[in-house]
Amino acid sequence: MQTTQSIQNINNIIENNLAVVLYFSAPSCNVCHALKPKLLEALNENFDDFKVVSVDISLTEDIAPYFNVYSIPTVLIFLDGKEFLRKSRHMSVGKIIDEIKRPYEIMKS
Repeated sequence: MQTTQSIQNINNIIENNLAVVLYFSAPSCNVCHALKPKLLEALNENFDDFKVVSVDISLTEDIAPYFNVYSIPTVLIFLDGKEFLRKSRHMSVGKIIDEIKRPYEIMKS
């Protein structure tokens, strides 16, 4: 997992990787801390090359609004440089994996 605190760096990662997850959280968010390891484990088990970028919204004020993120935790999934999925607050890791599995496999083939 990479912690990148620059819009330009994040955009470069999105442009240069086939599959990217942006995980928006903050140190004060207990749900964020509970969800993150479950999501990372599920991504590692199901996909070969997802690039995961953790964005701590308490360290920067401009990244979350740039990506239209106004609540945490928020997960943005980018496939081939385009936002494919956005989940905020109450989300199921299993549903996230199910929603991206088929498009990911098609994209990889």
